[in-house]
Amino acid sequence: MTAVPRDLTMRPITGPEELDLFTRLPYMLDRELADDLRTGRRRPGWMWVALRGDRPTARLAWWSRPGDPAPFLLDIFDVAADTAAPDATAHPAGSVVAPSGEDGVRLLRTAMEHVLPEGARPPEYIRYVPPGWRDDPVASRVVETRVAALELTGARLFVERLRLNWQPGTPIAEPSGRLAFRPVTGREELVELMTEVLEGTLDAHSRDELTRMTPREAAVQQYEEELERYQSPREWWRVATTPGGEPVGFVIPAHNSYNPIIAYIGVLPAHRGKGHIDDLLAEGTRILAAEGVPRVRASTDLGNVPMARAFRRAGYVEFERELNYTWP
Repeated sequence: MTAVPRDLTMRPITGPEELDLFTRLPYMLDRELADDLRTGRRRPGWMWVALRGDRPTARLAWWSRPGDPAPFLLDIFDVAADTAAPDATAHPAGSVVAPSGEDGVRLLRTAMEHVLPEGARPPEYIRYVPPGWRDDPVASRVVETRVAALELTGARLFVERLRLNWQPGTPIAEPSGRLAFRPVTGREELVELMTEVLEGTLDAHSRDELTRMTPREAAVQQYEEELERYQSPREWWRVATTPGGEPVGFVIPAHNSYNPIIAYIGVLPAHRGKGHIDDLLAEGTRILAAEGVPRVRASTDLGNVPMARAFRRAGYVEFERELNYTWP
């Protein structure tokens, strides 16, 4: 690690009273910070700033589900804009970072050392960016500055995801009549179906999990760490069947801490390629729309072309991208 300049201070914020300081480097999640602190999704000790005098040059914040003892993901990491590009520093690994990027590297390393459990793999980092960020000189420069700092701490791009939005008033396809829908009977049925749909999955996170655990173990983990935690009604969860009652797939409409969402959707391997995904997605959207929601959010990997096409056919519009970085 390079020496820390004498005029650089790195520390967590003291509490909500320092949100004005923390948000001097702006990001779209700033509007959620006060409520996240109130509900326990964030903690002041997990929100760090790098300061030169009273000027923030970098900041970061971890997020967790309420009650979690450790951070679940890193979703805020910003560095101040640099105008003195000639002062950028070249590193042996080939990365080039500007002065504020150097402060970002120092902040990441210091905060991770103080906050994360010893020996634990750092949580994934996610960042929301415009859909066309690569073609936007300003957006691409911001991303590249941040990425250069991340990579100097060992992070690498894991996957790029599409973030999609459905608005009320967008037409929902009428049922085709090929499938019947019923509520999920319980945990075991859904875990079994989730286990089956992992065969041939195109989802990068699921494929990575399958390198370390069995399909059932991966399904149980996702059920317990995500689906089981939703406070929205389980009665929304649907299994699709043939007229004879054979399961074809499932869809999980839900409401997370921020938005109504299509949390999970899958077609069993034996029934893929028949257009059933459209019926499942329409059913999930219909359930949420009936609740009078202001929007429905969804996401899928950029590389999951069949799922992305299904969302577009259903009237979902891409409004952001999500970059996911992981540490070894």
